[in-house]
Amino acid sequence: MLKWHRGRRRADDTAFTATRIVEGMRLGASIEIDLVIHAERGFAVLHDRTVDHATTGTGVVSALPASYLRELSLRDNRGRPVDEHVLLLEDLTELFDGVDIAPTASLQLDFKEDDAALDPEAVAVFARSVAPHARHYILSCGDAAAVDTLTSAAPGIRIGYDPCHHGAADAAIRSGDFDGFVDRAVAASPEAEMVYLENRLILAADHRGHDLIGAFHERGRLVDGYTVTRVGPRVIPDIRRLLELRVDQITTDDPEALATLDLDAPARDSGSRLVRWIRGSSRRSDVQ
Repeated sequence: MLKWHRGRRRADDTAFTATRIVEGMRLGASIEIDLVIHAERGFAVLHDRTVDHATTGTGVVSALPASYLRELSLRDNRGRPVDEHVLLLEDLTELFDGVDIAPTASLQLDFKEDDAALDPEAVAVFARSVAPHARHYILSCGDAAAVDTLTSAAPGIRIGYDPCHHGAADAAIRSGDFDGFVDRAVAASPEAEMVYLENRLILAADHRGHDLIGAFHERGRLVDGYTVTRVGPRVIPDIRRLLELRVDQITTDDPEALATLDLDAPARDSGSRLVRWIRGSSRRSDVQ
């Protein structure tokens, strides 16, 4: 239920390491990794479209060959190189060879680009790369057309969709048209089994009397609420409310800490993101 955001089990973990991804698959966890297209039309396991921040390399991912990317070391949260290399989607099958993958293990492949970035070669690489373990993968993207293009080429892969992109979440909060938001999301990706919703959207709708999670459940969708960044007493009210609303999965950078959070403990203050948003504060929240 607690998804390892960017492959992190703990807040101080480096994102997207092979060590944590393999550990999660053995344990039966839900894990998320990001994908961007590299120069040879395969997919690098990175969040950004440049490598300068997260790795020891430089340049735009779309212009970098696979051989260069594989030689790069990842950087930790403080920018220090670690003994873990950049992964490619094409490498996951080899990475999982010999691994006793738990039946419940789920690896979310979050494609960070859109359908316009895809071509037949990239789609073919994706299909080949996911085929051996497709039943353990779920694809997500903020572009429904990209979801359809990739999943149509990969039998057995599960389908997800994030309808919060391109200002859609902010528009729903401003307008209060939460029913329309649900209708548009379902129409855009009719085969999706899971939708990914910003927690601030879920909580804003709830404050106005709209149960977004329940609405998607009625349409046969599971709901992932993202992202809980730092875990501590002040997130308790929001986590408790998400659970009361029957969220199916919570994305977090610190699953280990969230799993041990005492939800019966009093909150340090009333400073949830929703309260601050209503008050017009610009302070950053730990529940996004």
